[in-house]
Amino acid sequence: MQKRKFLGIIPARYASSRFPGKPLVDILGKTMIRRVYEQASQCRSLDQVVVATDDEQIAAEVQSFGGQVVMTSADHPSGTDRCAEVVAKTGTAPDSIIINIQGDEPFIDPEQIDLLCTCFHQPEVELATLVRRFSSGNDILNPNTIKVVLDTQGFALYFSRLPIPFERDARQGMLPDVNAHFQHIGLYGYRAATLLEVAKLPPSKLESTEKLEQLRWLEHGYRIMTALSEHESWSVDAPEDLKKIYARFS
Repeated sequence: MQKRKFLGIIPARYASSRFPGKPLVDILGKTMIRRVYEQASQCRSLDQVVVATDDEQIAAEVQSFGGQVVMTSADHPSGTDRCAEVVAKTGTAPDSIIINIQGDEPFIDPEQIDLLCTCFHQPEVELATLVRRFSSGNDILNPNTIKVVLDTQGFALYFSRLPIPFERDARQGMLPDVNAHFQHIGLYGYRAATLLEVAKLPPSKLESTEKLEQLRWLEHGYRIMTALSEHESWSVDAPEDLKKIYARFS
């Protein structure tokens, strides 16, 4: 029997509204896209890693260090849509596992990717992502830090920008109990056939309200398995985030 393929895809676009040209920014001597690619390539579970981009500058940079790249449309609203084009364009087998790796985490831990891949050892899992327990009550209140609640089997029940679950009995002014809350880590896995399905779904009401694409999948009846990670994520959303990266990894 042929081994199931695990394909890591790094969506990368130049025209970011908050940080144009972000994949090409220098991070301690290497471009961000190169650092992400090299970290992902250390993952034991992945058979192949490719960058999916619509920008010739990014493509040239990836090719300069020997990386693989697939050119995609400039019209994709999300990384999921960009990954789906790669699957359709390259004829990836329907039972392949696709890992959508964020292109703005230059020091992503390969073990996180391996952990996500293990979710697909369960045949009923079609979609998966990572979560971690909060380390600070202040982070729970940040609407840019996404919260998630889980069922008893580890499947996601809901994602929100607000602190969930709401602690009804907490005293006024107290920060939420970090042990009762999970933070979503934006690393996604999909079976290839499922990826092509969810990429065709129309936007949902919940997604439009919270501006979280994974709510579209839940609202249309898909289940999202989660795995608990102990690693902290260090993403670069805006230029000021580079200071945190330099302080942590210099």
